[in-house]
Amino acid sequence: MYPRNYKPLKNKSFFLFGPRGTGKSTWLKDQFKDAFYIDLLNYENYRLLLGNPHRLESMIPPSAKTVIIDEIQKVPALLDEVHRLIEARKLHFILTGSSARKIRKGGTNLLAGRAHQRSFHPLTCWEMGKDFSLERALKFGLLPLATHSEDPKDFLSAYVGTYLREEVQAEGLVRNLSNYSHFLEIASFSQAQPLTMTSIASDVGVDAKVIASYFEVTEDLLLSFRLPVFSKRAKRRLTTHPKFYFFDVGVYRTLRPKGPLDSPAELDGPGLETLFFQHYRALGEFTQWDQKPFWWKTSTKVEVDFVSYGEEGLFAFEFKRSAATREEDLIGLKLFQQDYPMAKCFLLNFTNETKQMGGIQIMNFEKALWDLPEIFSK
Repeated sequence: MYPRNYKPLKNKSFFLFGPRGTGKSTWLKDQFKDAFYIDLLNYENYRLLLGNPHRLESMIPPSAKTVIIDEIQKVPALLDEVHRLIEARKLHFILTGSSARKIRKGGTNLLAGRAHQRSFHPLTCWEMGKDFSLERALKFGLLPLATHSEDPKDFLSAYVGTYLREEVQAEGLVRNLSNYSHFLEIASFSQAQPLTMTSIASDVGVDAKVIASYFEVTEDLLLSFRLPVFSKRAKRRLTTHPKFYFFDVGVYRTLRPKGPLDSPAELDGPGLETLFFQHYRALGEFTQWDQKPFWWKTSTKVEVDFVSYGEEGLFAFEFKRSAATREEDLIGLKLFQQDYPMAKCFLLNFTNETKQMGGIQIMNFEKALWDLPEIFSK
């Protein structure tokens, strides 16, 4: 097990949300060895507490001070009892979840602000150290078991199947599992691309409203997210479509059909963006910064792949697979720089040197990945 960079919240109650398989339970058991642990994936625990949430108190030993409830979304009614026990017995609860859908949709008690909310992500290069391989990460992602598996491709296929079977089908989140499975495949072609619901609806063969609900389900399951357009003090007309990402490169590559006509750029380009964004999101959780992610695209189709805005400043990033730096690679960043002269702009490609061109920092992609904490601390 690789050491994780998360800082545990001691003597506090908190939610820990993250996709299945990111290592939440393993990390919590390591950090809170004396905690009383209840796994709601265990059918007996699930059955007992689903039928009567008040049984929770009798399950907790009198000596317990911290209680971990794994996969709290399975029995969201437990939150009222958790709230009561925080008040009555001064217990600290750590509540993990791989889905926010039932909790949010039901308007369930989120402990009235008595619990922090944290997020858990796949591994990063900083946590893996010398074991990190950019080539392997771009193929199989950074879910912990994918990094250890002798057959990561098989593991990832089973991982996607588990979500479809145990989260989507078992919880009745969609009416037609076949259509939803087809939707995931079609959505993979939109990885790191602007979303057009009507086009995806046409490809899947269902109504655009159904596709919108599918995206909502996928986001609620923490499998994907959308990147809004940066429009603060915009000086020109911009697109309004967000970009779409599955949360992990390996999950994206597993869902994305591949054929002999697919070029490496079609697969690796979105993979680079996704890997960068994975690290960015994890870094934000490690540091608890106030940075927000965006992208930028004008109505004339000039774009910047990734923009970050917040207390640390304004940053813009463009990603290219080539080792050579071409003038056309800088067009989007230069235009963004005109509108936002204070922005720190970066072109990340596979160059062997770090240099400046017109106020734009040219860096090797892997080096930038390792240096991300320093980039955002300047």
